[in-house]
Amino acid sequence: MTKQLETATLGAGCFWCVEAVFDELRGVEDVVSGYSGGHTRNPTYKQVCSETTGHAEVTQIQFDPQEISFANLLRVFFTVHDPTQLNRQGNDVGESYRSAIFTHSPQQEKIAHEVKREIEELGIYPRPIVTQIAPFTKFYPAEDYHQEYFANNPRQPYCVGVVAPKVSKFRQTWAVRLKK
Repeated sequence: MTKQLETATLGAGCFWCVEAVFDELRGVEDVVSGYSGGHTRNPTYKQVCSETTGHAEVTQIQFDPQEISFANLLRVFFTVHDPTQLNRQGNDVGESYRSAIFTHSPQQEKIAHEVKREIEELGIYPRPIVTQIAPFTKFYPAEDYHQEYFANNPRQPYCVGVVAPKVSKFRQTWAVRLKK
């Protein structure tokens, strides 16, 4: 029996961090780093970093809804970055680092608003959540060297100082949801 996978497209700052986290989440079948939400066709990393394309660094996630719901995927998403920072995550600044959920269906849009409201009501963050929720239009995979970046470059300084702590926090917070 073939699994019926669904797609989620999420921006939470640097895609290296997000990919590294979701790669370890049970129910996630594939994670690809790329760009979405902009107006330039086939943007390059250099173009996206120039802040002229309108794209966000995102991960496109293929997940098995029988293993993990879209709502639970978003609950993880809201805990692995700071969704109250507008157009930035830590030292990564610009529209390309915005917090964003690009929805693939009206049902995903409804769930995204519900989970965002739930997180706000829990009072986890002292400031309002500024995560953009917008309809998905197009995804452009990032260059090959960005794929599985943390797994392939664990000793790179950015990975040691930024990615590894996020992955560690994720592993502690979501230990029950880790792939075996």
